[in-house]
Amino acid sequence: MRVLVFFDLPVLSPKERRAATQFRNFLIKDGFYMIQFSLYGRICNTLESAQLHEERVALKVPSGGSVRSMIVTEKQYASMKILTGKPIRKEKKVESNQLSFF
Repeated sequence: MRVLVFFDLPVLSPKERRAATQFRNFLIKDGFYMIQFSLYGRICNTLESAQLHEERVALKVPSGGSVRSMIVTEKQYASMKILTGKPIRKEKKVESNQLSFF
């Protein structure tokens, strides 16, 4: 499973910039990687784990702007097409075969 977080946050005032930066830093510390600007993803082993991370993100969402999340399966994620550009280096490193089972 993958959790995708899409966001569009205001950054006009210093307070808004700080809130947006704190939110992005939280995503990175929680294991998310940047797919594109304002689109972050995270691999999870189970649906329950994905839902837990989605709830954690919901607790850290800044008050302004727009934030959405979506849980997709690996098959759905693999069907994504890149219409222009190339996968970033970090994205190439994060593959579903790196999932660990305990």
